[in-house]
Amino acid sequence: MTNISEIQVTKTIVNEFLDDFIQNILDTDVVVVGSGPCGVAAAKYSAEKGLKTVMIERNIYGGGGMWQGGYLMPKNTVGAPANKILEECGVALKDAGNGLYVCDSFEMVSKMLASACDAGVKLLNSTNVEDLILKEDHVEGVVIQWYPVQQMPKFITCMDPIAIRSKVVIDATGHDSVLVKRLSEQRSGIPVPKGCGSLWVDEGEKQTVELTHEIYPGLIVAGMSATSTYGAPRMGPIFGGMLLAGKKAAELAHEKIMGVRVKGMGKGLKISHRAPDVLVTE
Repeated sequence: MTNISEIQVTKTIVNEFLDDFIQNILDTDVVVVGSGPCGVAAAKYSAEKGLKTVMIERNIYGGGGMWQGGYLMPKNTVGAPANKILEECGVALKDAGNGLYVCDSFEMVSKMLASACDAGVKLLNSTNVEDLILKEDHVEGVVIQWYPVQQMPKFITCMDPIAIRSKVVIDATGHDSVLVKRLSEQRSGIPVPKGCGSLWVDEGEKQTVELTHEIYPGLIVAGMSATSTYGAPRMGPIFGGMLLAGKKAAELAHEKIMGVRVKGMGKGLKISHRAPDVLVTE
C-alpha cells in the first residue's frame, strides 16, 4: 500500500508542469501549431534533427483528422512515398495498389504521436494560439491561452494570454490557416486565405507539399494550411501529402535555424522552397 497524499499529487503535477514549461517550452526552437498529420510529422522531424520543439493543440487530444478516415470510417490512406513515414513509426500498412496504402486510423495516430513524443516533442493541449509575436520584419513566437477560456461568458474580459518565444513557427492549423490569416491583417503581401478548392486527389496531394514554404520570416505555412491559403484543390481522405508537407516544414525550419541545407532533403519527391503557381479549381 502507498501513503500518497492529495497535496503530494497536486504538488507533483504543478512542479513538473512548471519546470517543464520553463525549461523546454517557454523559449524554444520550433513551435508547431496544430497536431494533425502535418503538424505531428513537422514536430517529429524537427525534434529528431535536434531542435527544441513544441506542438500546440487546442483540443484536449492530439491527432487532428487522423482519428478517422473518410465518411467516419476508421481506415486511413496514404500515397507513396509517404508510406515510409508511417513505416518509420511502426504503423502496419496494407498495399492497396497503384502506390496507395491503407492502415487502421487508431494505429496511425497513436504511433505517430508516440513517435513524436519519443523524439522529444513537448505537447501543449487544450491550448489556443491567439496571436503571433510579430516584431518589425519577422515572427518571433506565439501568444497562447487555455482554450476553455474561449468558452467563458463574454463579460469576463480580463484574461490575458502569455507568450512563447521561438525561432520558427509552423502553421499546421489545417483549413483555417489561422496564423497566416492573422498575419495577413498586419502585413501587406501576405494573402488572405481563400479556403481550399474542390476535390482533386492527385493535384491536392502534390500542391499541399509544394506550397509548404516560409511565407514570412519566421513563419512556415504547411500542409492543408498552405493549400487553404492559396486556394489549391483539396485532396480528401488521403494523408500522404500532409505527412510529406510536415517533413518538408521540419527541413525548412532546420535549414533556417542552422543555416545549413539538409543533405538529401526531399529525397524521392520534388520539393520546391517557394510558393509555386497554384492550380485552382474555381
